[in-house]
Amino acid sequence: MTQGQKDSDNPLLDFSGLPRFGDIRADQVEPALTSLLARFRQQREQLFSENQVADWDSFVQPLEDMDEQLHRLWSPVSHLNAVMNNDELRAAYNKCLPLLSEYGTELAQDPRVYRGYKQVANSEQFRRLTSAQQKIVSNALRDFRLAGAELDDAAKQKFKANQMQLSALSSKFQENVLDATNAWDMLVDDEAELRGLPEFALAMARKSAADNGRQGWRFTLDGPSYISFMTNADNRELRKQMYTAYMCRASDQGPHAGQWDNAPVIVELLKLKREQALLLGFRNYAEVSLASKMANSVGEVIDFLDDLAARSVDVAHREFAELQQFARDELGVDEMQAWDVAYCSEKLRISRYDISQETLRPYFPIDQVLSGLFEIVHRLYGLRIEEIHNVQTWHPDVRAFDIYDASNALRGQFYFDFYARPNKRGGAWMDDCIPRRRLPTGAVQHPVAFMVCNFSAPVDDRPALLTHTEVITLFHEFGHGLHHMLTQVDYVGVSGINGVAWDAVELPSQFMENWCWEREALDLIAKHYETGTPLPDDLYRKMTQAKNFQSAMQMVRQLEFALFDIRLHSEFDPAGKITVQQLLDDVRARVAVIKPPAFSRFQNGFTHIFGGGYAAGYYSYKWSEVLSADAFSKFEENGIFDRHTGEEFLHNILEKGGSEEPAKLFRQFRGREPRVDALLRHSGLA
Repeated sequence: MTQGQKDSDNPLLDFSGLPRFGDIRADQVEPALTSLLARFRQQREQLFSENQVADWDSFVQPLEDMDEQLHRLWSPVSHLNAVMNNDELRAAYNKCLPLLSEYGTELAQDPRVYRGYKQVANSEQFRRLTSAQQKIVSNALRDFRLAGAELDDAAKQKFKANQMQLSALSSKFQENVLDATNAWDMLVDDEAELRGLPEFALAMARKSAADNGRQGWRFTLDGPSYISFMTNADNRELRKQMYTAYMCRASDQGPHAGQWDNAPVIVELLKLKREQALLLGFRNYAEVSLASKMANSVGEVIDFLDDLAARSVDVAHREFAELQQFARDELGVDEMQAWDVAYCSEKLRISRYDISQETLRPYFPIDQVLSGLFEIVHRLYGLRIEEIHNVQTWHPDVRAFDIYDASNALRGQFYFDFYARPNKRGGAWMDDCIPRRRLPTGAVQHPVAFMVCNFSAPVDDRPALLTHTEVITLFHEFGHGLHHMLTQVDYVGVSGINGVAWDAVELPSQFMENWCWEREALDLIAKHYETGTPLPDDLYRKMTQAKNFQSAMQMVRQLEFALFDIRLHSEFDPAGKITVQQLLDDVRARVAVIKPPAFSRFQNGFTHIFGGGYAAGYYSYKWSEVLSADAFSKFEENGIFDRHTGEEFLHNILEKGGSEEPAKLFRQFRGREPRVDALLRHSGLA
């Protein structure tokens, strides 16, 4: 703390309610964290001086409470660093990463703590604990082993040093991508160069230019701008410029070659992860990653992905051949390049089905989509959602909501941050702001979720209009949010999304996407922003006919990412002769139908596995999609708004959090093991 300042003056140390985002300053972050960690170290010493025999109340619960408070402090900091990034906050964030890593590794390698958990696990009391409490203890023992608790002192020090480096490198990877994204734009002053772009995209580009004090139309590498341009712009040369800038972000290629190059960051990350795995007695980092997932081995993951590839690669090649033929015959594109694919695909979709994302956009004003989404979860689970206005947020566009259950009890709260803006990380995600837990008074601390997207903001007097793809994204993130907010588990370690196996955590999110295709649901979420008319039958018919357009190509694209990830973390040797690029090229030779140009550096922007939590886990998207499609098939059998089936999903999946193994929970809901049939049918590959 600075002179004269007390802990109570720092909003990051106020755990009495929602974060006070308007009061948080960058210079408060390190003092708050330093103060809290010092307090925890002192409390941990007291645990061992006061308790000879560890049990839940005297040992596990105090450690759980410390973890929860640390999360409560760091969650808003990490969140702000992602959505309101600036130099001061970034510096504070990065200064604290080593402190967090050091504390986490120190705790995980403390033999007294490890011994205490083993005492609890081996005690008579353990059998009397709830399944959630038992799961927390079992998970803790697993995580201790994975954090090096059983290593000798020298190996522990090496492991600890590596963890601190890994934390810093992961942050650096994300910063490089963000900086490279923000550094590039394209200003066009001749509207004739922008033929093909819908008025919505042009208005957005005009506003972007004006907001930056410039004339003309400004395009950036943020998702809404990039995707719309690559999909609709007739100008092939400008598409190439956009593609090159995007695919060469943070690399040795492209317009900012070498300026934020992530290639050495990737190699160092892989080197350190491999070292960690070997220290722990594993053959590679992928085995470390899978130790806490549903999949049992690297071989099982690769077999799973290879099976999907066998069902889709030939179909994908046929789809691509059709696209090439259409491009030659109808568009005059004799040799299709990577920057032509989205454009030509959209033209083929329109030719074949007479529909486009832009055709649908007027039917998805964001307030109508939200209203329909909330009505859908009301029909499924009896939930009621109300907007709240008396809370601090981090940006004027952010909205906050309460969620109540069928008995009118508050179940949780959430924030929605919808729109793309400078200094905000791209993509869409949900994160844990506050976890549910039972307080010593017996009251419940309600869970709170962040849900973040990067949609196009309202332009002029027109509301934000979503594409159908963006509607799916919104439903996806809300599915994660429901998983977190509807938990009935009272212990932080396994409440909500906490403690859920990574390859099962996408089940509730992908599950929610299914309602975006159902007529009954679309009648709730789709109404024209000017007339209020529902989605016409002919548009709905065209939309569903086009649903599986190039689905095999989309499938193999995801398989490319997943196979690259699992092979990279199981096979790649930083000291070997095969480079990261060569391994990616080998994967593409097996499953990809679109071969990118030699200058493409996709991997340098692959934040999921190098800057997020998906290292050796990207396969989880397809693994969970099998579960989600099979779960939804039960609603197809019983009715998509069947309340009884909805309550079965609520009680067996959403409320359980990470308190039980996901395979068991799925069997309880579905009455059997998962099957791939529904996924193949939904993808048009059956």
